[in-house]
Amino acid sequence: MQKCEKCNAHFSWSEIYKSIWKSYKPIKCNECDTTHKITVPSRLIFVSLTILPMLIFGYFLSPFSNVLVTLGIAIFICIIGSLLAPFLVTYKEDL
Repeated sequence: MQKCEKCNAHFSWSEIYKSIWKSYKPIKCNECDTTHKITVPSRLIFVSLTILPMLIFGYFLSPFSNVLVTLGIAIFICIIGSLLAPFLVTYKEDL
């Protein structure tokens, strides 16, 4: 899990998750008030974990002829990817 670069305080999973879904809002450290922004590669990681698997399943890998079943599974894949994203994204101190 990501830590503050200045004081090494850990960011919680929920702080990172909320930051991602609120248009990559910067995270402020609770200990030293340092602001951290998500990196561009981390934004790509988030998209790679959520949107891309959903689209690949929906367009190419779906064995179902029912659109609602395909959509439901694609949304489930998106949710699982978004729940894993806070473990893989990184934040850097805002200068």
